[in-house]
Amino acid sequence: MKKGNLLYEGKAKKVFETDDPNILIVDYTDNATALNGLKKGTIVGKGAINNRMTNHMMRLLEQKGVPTHYVEELSDRETAVKRVSIVPLEVIIRNIAAGSFSKRYGVEEGTPLKISTIEFSYKDDALGDPLINDYHALALGLCTEEELNTIKKYAFAVNDMMKEYLLNLGIILVDFKLEVGRLADGTIVLADEISPDTCRFWDKDTMQKLDKDRFRRDMGGAEDAYQEVMKRLMGE
Repeated sequence: MKKGNLLYEGKAKKVFETDDPNILIVDYTDNATALNGLKKGTIVGKGAINNRMTNHMMRLLEQKGVPTHYVEELSDRETAVKRVSIVPLEVIIRNIAAGSFSKRYGVEEGTPLKISTIEFSYKDDALGDPLINDYHALALGLCTEEELNTIKKYAFAVNDMMKEYLLNLGIILVDFKLEVGRLADGTIVLADEISPDTCRFWDKDTMQKLDKDRFRRDMGGAEDAYQEVMKRLMGE
């Protein structure tokens, strides 16, 4: 597989074409952003950790019947993925109140929710990724009702699998963000990444934050937190 032209450069990843029109290469960087890109920095080693953790989780999810864009891990930082057109929705699953949920609804951070909940936001940095509901998503033509139902089904399946898996490693899954895409034939698959960038992980015993909140909130120790998650997941 030959790496071709740079197709897209995001906040923390670069995407390259290959000699196969249906396959792309994602290159994970150490760049870190928060507050819709207003805060920028670097978390050393993050790219390799996010790449390898994402691939590990996606392989597990595939075994559980959740289709993903994952094809092959090429190196510590590079992975071959299926080309998808991203559905412009951020899908957020929450198990425990934290972050914007706590601020929005006046719920103390760390409060377990009565049920796991799902939110959608419209993927548009210029608009600040506003929250939208099912009707908005359908009215704007972002997806069909069938696709929306599929996205919800997969999101909760991911939550169920990850919650149990991580708890066995001493990690509480507080919340996480997913992105999905359509393959050329319209099939919905999980895309983007699953990492401390996109999930809130807390240590089960100490409730210590093991995710990007350490960077976002200037807490320090972000590199150590990412390394700790990697150690528990991959034994290294």
